Amino acid sequence: MARRPRLTAPVTDPSRVRLRVVCTLCLLATFARLSTAGEEPAWFNEQGPTIAARQAVERLSMAALDGLDANDYGISGWQREIERSVDGEELTADRIARLNAALASALHRYQSDLRNGRVQPQQVGFRYLVSGAREASAEETSTVAASVDDVTAAAPSRWPEYDSLRRALAAYRELAGHSAWANDLPPLVGSKLHPGQSYAGLARLRERLVALGDLSPDAESPPRYEGRLVEGVKAFQERHGLTPDGVIGKETFEQLKVPPQARVEQLELALERLRWTPLPRKGRLIQVNVPEFMLHAYRIEGDEVSSSLAMRVVVGTARKTPTPIFSAPMRAVEFNPYWNIPPSILRDETLPRLQRDPAFFARQGYELVSGDGRVIDSLPEDGLTAIAQGQMRIRQRPGAGNALGDIKFVLPNGDNIYLHYTPSVSLFKRDRRDFSHGCIRVEAPVDLAEFVLSGSGEWTRNRIVQTKKSGRSLSVRVHDEVPVVIAYRTATVRNDRVYFFPDLYGHDRTLREALRQRSATLQGQGSRLTAVGQMSIR
Repeated sequence: MARRPRLTAPVTDPSRVRLRVVCTLCLLATFARLSTAGEEPAWFNEQGPTIAARQAVERLSMAALDGLDANDYGISGWQREIERSVDGEELTADRIARLNAALASALHRYQSDLRNGRVQPQQVGFRYLVSGAREASAEETSTVAASVDDVTAAAPSRWPEYDSLRRALAAYRELAGHSAWANDLPPLVGSKLHPGQSYAGLARLRERLVALGDLSPDAESPPRYEGRLVEGVKAFQERHGLTPDGVIGKETFEQLKVPPQARVEQLELALERLRWTPLPRKGRLIQVNVPEFMLHAYRIEGDEVSSSLAMRVVVGTARKTPTPIFSAPMRAVEFNPYWNIPPSILRDETLPRLQRDPAFFARQGYELVSGDGRVIDSLPEDGLTAIAQGQMRIRQRPGAGNALGDIKFVLPNGDNIYLHYTPSVSLFKRDRRDFSHGCIRVEAPVDLAEFVLSGSGEWTRNRIVQTKKSGRSLSVRVHDEVPVVIAYRTATVRNDRVYFFPDLYGHDRTLREALRQRSATLQGQGSRLTAVGQMSIR
């Protein structure tokens, strides 16, 4: 049996990392209190850097553990300043003031990056109602952690997945120079490699699968592609959003060729996005991770975040109608809904189809709604003209063929996006599930309705099922609104296994470029460097 991919690096103890975070935040709180009182923080004195300054610089040097770039905080300059202190040269009052101000600025930037991310989600087209992280209060950061619980409470993100992603990042960084990627895999003979066939790269394939944790180290390289090696490939496929059939085709082969450094970048981007992701202090939350094609529902009480539900989803097609990334509160559940055809679908698809085949109107259970609310259940001769001119709209009656299925979940947004069921249930069996016009189709609508309406005691599962079966249209308001987050992370951790997914909409590429530009600005913007002696500190 293949062992799970290892998430921990020998040198990375999460509790020690968190403790260092707490220490840094405590130092920042001290700075804040001193600044309020009109005093200067004592990072440096006449003798050089204080113990607090050394600890702060050490923490900045470890920024990469959270997917940050230590060079954004001028780490090389600070390390040189620490090294210079061994010469015993006394610092002037002016130099002390400059050093204190510069280190305080670097630490504030680090704290903001750690809690809120390096770029704002709006910069890359994500519309979240609130930031996923928060500023630490002076009381929180001034309290020295006296227990593991205190340390945990001061972690950068309350999302349980954050620490798992951080451990995965450390593990994949260790693989960056691994010999398994020193040479390329030989090309496949033919378009696919099936179990039982010969392949010149079996030894190299085995080495990669072992390094990734998809194959046990005691599995020997077979003379043909068979046995445990096939099982290792299946485990690899399952972790990369591929059909786990053991057949190495084009997609699987391309994923096997991806070097660990590329996975490091995916994990860094996932951590950045998790810092943005809204997470309430209590209540419930629904998150749809688009590249994963999955919905996850959570119950939250303070720092306790527990998973309540998971299901497959279908999202907007990458080529034409990608699902927008945003957050909004779920306010209603509609049973047996009408489908009011959106203008874009009406213009691009429905009207052309009706012009070719007017009988399509009746077969689909459509009806016209005039501007004054009159309902017409047939298509008159001038109907298409009236529709094209905006005098009438088309809606689809509830029923087995309704595009929304029998349950719709309503959340306010400017893109007319909602969650709903579908009559096309076979699409949930696909590995890649981007087939919608932008809305999100859910695999288990009754389960989701039960979760959403659980705040209202009268809506039992049996009542939900009976209302659905009745065929009667009914809208039920959600008393305690449930936040819905449409997320986009191409790397995630489930049950201590690291999963990677394709950059479906190209958002990874966009964020990577935004972060590159931001780092280039910080590291090359001479006008914002504070000159100190013969060197500059960012």
